[in-house]
Amino acid sequence: MSLLQTITTALANQEPQIDQSIHPIIFNSNDILRNLNLQIDDSNEDQTIKRVEGWKISDIDTEIVELGNDFVKKLTKKRKNPNLFGIEEFLRLLKSFLEKIRAKVVVLVDVDGTSLSCVCVLIEKLGLFLGRDVVGLIVESCVDLGVWDVLETLIREGVVGQLVPKSLIEGVIRTNRSDLICLCVKHGSHVQSSDFLSILKYFLSPPKDAYSTMLVVRKEWEKEGLLAIEKATKKGVSSQLALVAKQASLLLMIAYDGFDSSELCMHYLFASSILDELALSYCASRLDGAEMVKLIRYFGKWLRKYERFPQVVPCPKAASSLNLKCCDFVPSLEVIVKCLGSVLDDQFSSLMLHSEYYEELRSIDEVVKSLTSEVRLYCSLADLVNNVRREVGPGDNV
Repeated sequence: MSLLQTITTALANQEPQIDQSIHPIIFNSNDILRNLNLQIDDSNEDQTIKRVEGWKISDIDTEIVELGNDFVKKLTKKRKNPNLFGIEEFLRLLKSFLEKIRAKVVVLVDVDGTSLSCVCVLIEKLGLFLGRDVVGLIVESCVDLGVWDVLETLIREGVVGQLVPKSLIEGVIRTNRSDLICLCVKHGSHVQSSDFLSILKYFLSPPKDAYSTMLVVRKEWEKEGLLAIEKATKKGVSSQLALVAKQASLLLMIAYDGFDSSELCMHYLFASSILDELALSYCASRLDGAEMVKLIRYFGKWLRKYERFPQVVPCPKAASSLNLKCCDFVPSLEVIVKCLGSVLDDQFSSLMLHSEYYEELRSIDEVVKSLTSEVRLYCSLADLVNNVRREVGPGDNV
């Protein structure tokens, strides 16, 4: 039997796939693969593809899945009567569930303290054992009850997952917690265009009671900027780390100075992997006049910064070597130019109908001309160097 025939026969005779929700956690594959054995079938010794048998998840994994299913049933039942289900009951139920998992996997966790602090610590240590259905229900409960510390821990530890759910974005926006919104953007590799628009509009036209949490984000940038300066000037630091710290301090300086708190939050949007031109085009077409002016002004600030400080470049080593995580969320000049170009191309005709855009666009035009002239100079110098190399020949070092 040929390989193609073997595959075709196997596909035709395969059993229905098991629902993913039955096994919602990541299993220890080593234990499973170790127990697999070839099926004994004397009549098919020449088969190219050999079937295996013995697939079985471990007893601990099975027990964790059952614990998760029981927790989902209990929490779902409790949520049906919101008048009798409050924060204390939710934390008690969640802590009990996490404690049962801890006992199964034998993880040492210091859980002395209040229920809230204990739950956060347990999530940090045991988050990888929580299935998708369990996490989704916990997130919904946190949003409904306002248990923001637990929700923040879930997002920060990556338990929520790379695909940020729409319900989470909508719930967090309703709370005016700018720091949590930034966490969603930082830890989510994908956000739907409609959610991107909601987040962008939130930062372009923030409600009055959101500024207190925006100050939390501002303090985070300020703290890391001061830390970068300290590491760059501290004695005893290796020359390599000192150089990284100097680059990071310049990068954080241009990202912090001159930007208000809501614009600092926007840095996460325009430096993250969730951004694409289609999403931005969709969002720009749905902004009102005041929001569009602020967005263009934001891009203009970045262009002026990069014109004034051309020596500033991305610093990817700062987060890993110096724990300066904000460096990963500084939009590059390339991204800013692309975003501004996309907005102007798509909305140019409507922009020309409003005089409030003219001053900002004229200012941006001057900066763009300055940057363009510098690029031409660098290109001319590069061409000169290449011509000299060709004249001298490959045998000489230039």
